[in-house]
Amino acid sequence: MARDDASRAIGKIVSVSADRLVVELHRGSDNFTVVGFDDVHYVATLGSYLMVPTQSEYVVLEVIGLREKDFSPAYGNAAEMDKATAAKFLDVVPVGSMPVQGGSFKFGVSTFPPLYADALYARDEDLDRIFNVEQPPDCETKTDAEGAAKEGTVPHTIEIGTSAVFKDYPVKAQLDALFGGHVAVLGNTGSGKSCTVASIFQSVFMKPDDFGALGAAFVIFDVNGEYRQALDNLPGSINSSYLKATDPDAEIESSMRSILGNEEISRFRLPHWFMTVDEWALLLRASDRSQQPALRTALGLTTLFAEQEDGVVEGNEGIAAIRNHVLAKIVLAILQSDASSASKSDRILSILASFNTQDISIAAIRHQVGVNYGQLADAEGLAEFLSGFVQEEPVLPTYANKPFTFDRLLAALDLALHYEEANGNKQIRDYCSQMVTRLKSVSDNPDFEFLRAAVENLEDHDREPTHFVDRLLGISRAGGNYQKERQLCIIDLNDASDEIVELASAVVARLIFDRMRRATPRNKMPVHLILEEAHRYISERPSRFAIDAGITFQRIAKEGRKYGAFLIVASQRPSELSKTVLSQCNNFIIHRIQNPDDLSQIKQMTPFISETVLRRLPSLPKQHALIFGSAVKIPTTFRVRDANPTPNSDDTQIRDLWYVPENPTLAWRS
Repeated sequence: MARDDASRAIGKIVSVSADRLVVELHRGSDNFTVVGFDDVHYVATLGSYLMVPTQSEYVVLEVIGLREKDFSPAYGNAAEMDKATAAKFLDVVPVGSMPVQGGSFKFGVSTFPPLYADALYARDEDLDRIFNVEQPPDCETKTDAEGAAKEGTVPHTIEIGTSAVFKDYPVKAQLDALFGGHVAVLGNTGSGKSCTVASIFQSVFMKPDDFGALGAAFVIFDVNGEYRQALDNLPGSINSSYLKATDPDAEIESSMRSILGNEEISRFRLPHWFMTVDEWALLLRASDRSQQPALRTALGLTTLFAEQEDGVVEGNEGIAAIRNHVLAKIVLAILQSDASSASKSDRILSILASFNTQDISIAAIRHQVGVNYGQLADAEGLAEFLSGFVQEEPVLPTYANKPFTFDRLLAALDLALHYEEANGNKQIRDYCSQMVTRLKSVSDNPDFEFLRAAVENLEDHDREPTHFVDRLLGISRAGGNYQKERQLCIIDLNDASDEIVELASAVVARLIFDRMRRATPRNKMPVHLILEEAHRYISERPSRFAIDAGITFQRIAKEGRKYGAFLIVASQRPSELSKTVLSQCNNFIIHRIQNPDDLSQIKQMTPFISETVLRRLPSLPKQHALIFGSAVKIPTTFRVRDANPTPNSDDTQIRDLWYVPENPTLAWRS
């Protein structure tokens, strides 16, 4: 054993078994404290590490228990243990190994240390190797948008807090491993989850060197309105956008960043024509068998009758011919119905007022649908005229996400039901009555104002999903090149109901993921989606609002890494989260968790974590957490770095709010 190692020896291994070892400390150590040549080391802390030198490597041991036994003679009436002569023991388990000279820690042990081998305390440089954070930042030369070469540093790690076991030791996580996969931040309410998330992205952007994280893209789905406050002290080079889902007449408060020009403020608006058929089905709660086919037809009709030049539709003669076919089929069915002539005339004119073509319009057939003496003026002639437009099994165009109003969709849905009835499905209107009512409700409900984008004076980000996503991600295009203008986007959904949160988050996430999948070259601009209160929209047991909304996030969890799309999920109920999403997370930051179901869920998804580690979770103090995964070599408990400023999630100060003078003034704002 080297001289340095000999000076760090604190005891010897006196017991070896399959599941643990026992270290007996040298006599004379008081209260498990060892005075080393570099510092005073308190070696009895649960979760601390010892090292045992072998021929070419150190075996790293984790302390899981401590005990002592009195070896002093029982003289007289001595009732107390003699601390000076008591033998002190540490129960330890091997967790990994690392070379004696250079090299990083490797998890797992193939050979146990022998009896009477020396146990050494770990120094800070040993801890750096165990946690694999000893590598200094790289000095690199990179070019800016104008092609100018600039030098700066690129870190390998990010400091996330200080160790709860080793005094003043900074806990760091590997940047590539932490942000190159999905992260779960879990813990009871009030345990510090929001502060942890805020602290992490503050650490990302607070780098003072030449190269800042200007290429980062964080999109925060803020369901509690917490995170805007946490951005105030970010460097001036970091820009953000703040999108709030709120009443169109409500005023959005400015912030210090918006005053300084680092924050763009606007209302959150999600053009409804960006939604897929499946997402419309979620919104309208359309059933699979009867309602969704009618909805699909209605959305296709909005495309068919959109304001556009007639062109060729694949497999058909042209859009004009298909339009004529649909209208002719419907009007012929009305003519053949048992309704009165006046009712037939009204229905036909009502349909043609919303949907018409150059050939079939009110002007073209008005003289034939007039009612004279209780009869249509020329029903036979009209039927003969319309029959010339009917085609054999035409293929209707699919939904093409072209701009349309909600009123237009209502009319298109009515037209679709007429078309289904014309094709023999006489019960379709009864089957779809609930969906029609739901669509009318969404059309009028102020909570869905963010969806009801006007079709007049549309900007590029309202017309094309690609431009919409680029705006969220802070990407602009100058000529043939893209530039990064903003790094953070907060979508404030605090005023939104659960169904809106589920729908909006799923649609936005899907649009971003689609954009990332089609980007060339792919995986060159990572995007991180921060999902606060994630159990609300990626639940294992979906709500009645959006049964399949979590499918989008499950797909991102499974495939996002290939395209640079990553999730950071924060939740107080791990047991309610999608098991698919949790199973794909590479790193976990676990705060205090006390619910047995939640503890069981964590145990199931992390089988490599020892029972000793998991037992600490119920007793973790606020702002403390356990981190494990690919970003750290070994699980460790740490105090989270202070967020400055903190998110707007402070605990309620009951005493201050209860005990006030008579006739108190409430600190509320309208």
